[in-house]
Amino acid sequence: MRSHRRRVLAVPALLCALVVPMARPAAAAGDGKGPPGHNGVGDDSALSTQVVRLYEDAALATQRYETARQEAEAQRAKAQRAEALLERERQEIGVLREDLGRIARAQYRSGGGVPLTAQIILAKSPDELMRGQRVFSQTSLVVDNAIEKSRRAEARLAADEAKAAAAWQTLEKRNAELAGLKKGIEQKLEEARWQLQGRADASVAAGSCRGAVRLDQPKTDLTSAWAAPVDSYELSAAFGSGGQRWANRHTGQDFAVPIGTPVRAVGDGRVVKVACGGAFGMEIVVRHTDGYYTQYAHLAAVAVDQDERVDTGQWIGQSGTSGNSTGPHLHFEVRVTAEMGSAVDPVPWLKERGVPLG
Repeated sequence: MRSHRRRVLAVPALLCALVVPMARPAAAAGDGKGPPGHNGVGDDSALSTQVVRLYEDAALATQRYETARQEAEAQRAKAQRAEALLERERQEIGVLREDLGRIARAQYRSGGGVPLTAQIILAKSPDELMRGQRVFSQTSLVVDNAIEKSRRAEARLAADEAKAAAAWQTLEKRNAELAGLKKGIEQKLEEARWQLQGRADASVAAGSCRGAVRLDQPKTDLTSAWAAPVDSYELSAAFGSGGQRWANRHTGQDFAVPIGTPVRAVGDGRVVKVACGGAFGMEIVVRHTDGYYTQYAHLAAVAVDQDERVDTGQWIGQSGTSGNSTGPHLHFEVRVTAEMGSAVDPVPWLKERGVPLG
């Protein structure tokens, strides 16, 4: 029953500089009083826009963090390969040192350690003197080459170790920064969500909507006449399922999404109802061109007014947990009429229109 759809929103992400006070539904609920722009529709629009932008920022931060995590995994594998190469270099240096020891011992046993003057004095003939000089020169050359090779190998090993350590430290620092950025955005988003929900609860308690908040509509690449009501979701309570919170059976399909998630019109149509009260909390009902009606309930904000024309994929509100709700989700219904009691199963209804869920 768990289904995921994830898409990064196309609107450019902006890091929000606003600081939103921590609030929970009861504490955040405005009373609708105060100077213009305070707890009013304009303020609601700013808050709704902030939540949307924070969603975009969070999606971008998550994407960047995931990319960095994958890079860290690749770097870890690269570091392991580098460590294997470094270990071979260490072994080669050990062999070189053993060779130097053997050369030194052989030189000592063969008289290579005798000073050149003594060799001249002790030589019995010119031929012996020449042979001794030749052996001495060859031995010195071998020793010098071995020492230089060992020095180069040790220098290369030290440079490689320093380079690997620096790369790993840079990667760890970057990942820590990205994790902190992601956490900060998510904290701001959570605070803004509950402030938005608090205002929705105040409207529902008053039984009157505060007016439509206007959201900047993103460009969509929809090629179908129909769309899912939310982009990213988990399917929760299904049509016809039982539960203590419903008088009979569940009349829609629930989409488990966080507060503030943009909700889309599933098809072209006209808004026939915007209400803020009762079991459905803040809700919108749209009549589509084929005569069916769709309902979007338990919202935290509405972005359309009654009798307004809407297009497929247009953002018409933001999800929440207003009304008779146990947690953040979108309650989505398909009806034959605008009123309760005429609902049909939304899942096959959307599938027939080219929108499979799950």
